[in-house]
Amino acid sequence: MSEQVSRRAAVAGLLLLALAGGPEPPVLPSGILDLWPGGRTVVRRGGRSVVVGHVSYVGQGAGSLDEMARLADRAGLRVSAVLGRPVRPLVVVPESAREAARLAGVDRLDGLAAVADRGRVIVVPELFATLNPTGRDVVLAHELTHVAAGTDHLPVWLYEGFADYVGYRDAGLPVATAAAELAAEVRAGRLPNALPGPAAFAADGRDPDRLARAYQEAWLACRFLADRFGEGTLVRLYREAQAAGLDRALASLGLSVATLTARWREYVRDQLV
Repeated sequence: MSEQVSRRAAVAGLLLLALAGGPEPPVLPSGILDLWPGGRTVVRRGGRSVVVGHVSYVGQGAGSLDEMARLADRAGLRVSAVLGRPVRPLVVVPESAREAARLAGVDRLDGLAAVADRGRVIVVPELFATLNPTGRDVVLAHELTHVAAGTDHLPVWLYEGFADYVGYRDAGLPVATAAAELAAEVRAGRLPNALPGPAAFAADGRDPDRLARAYQEAWLACRFLADRFGEGTLVRLYREAQAAGLDRALASLGLSVATLTARWREYVRDQLV
């Protein structure tokens, strides 16, 4: 992520969560303390979160796992404020990106600051450490939203845009700063024609600017819905789209994908020109 929080490649994954139930931290899943046998596992508890880290991470800075718990607590509160229900994060901090990929069951995690995996957030320590404070908050809230709200049965632009909506909601960043890559395109006269599809979100390293713009386009689609209809309506639309499909959810607002796209394009131009 850049200094202006364009951590898009980092965006698709981070934080985790176990949710519902009250402000106390989550109960640790069976086996979580055995990730690194032999006394190499360290646990830190926040007010409503738990961080399970490799002992090597403790040496990267005094109180670093405590700081991660503080950040997770804050992200949980931010997500709860939008979703209207308690969120209790569980974050796993391994010793390296290679170890993070192993825990997530993938070959590599290039460009990711963390990944959501089976009710937990696995941080990629090398990249997460490069984010500025605002970027860390945005990434944690974004990924926690994925876990807390779910992503099944939704188009990728909606679940990524909604997660960014939550992430940026209290970040205090100007729209043109958070959407810098898209703003440059719009000011050059290149307005997006359609909501971004799955291919636009491929984090394969071939076109990082396009990946950044895909997240920014999706974010502004959800931001438009919240600005036009209210945040509560955006949340209800998200849930209805999961249950009954996007077309039916949009129809309840008098929209179709085509009309949403047209109004979103106008909104993007108004916000970024």
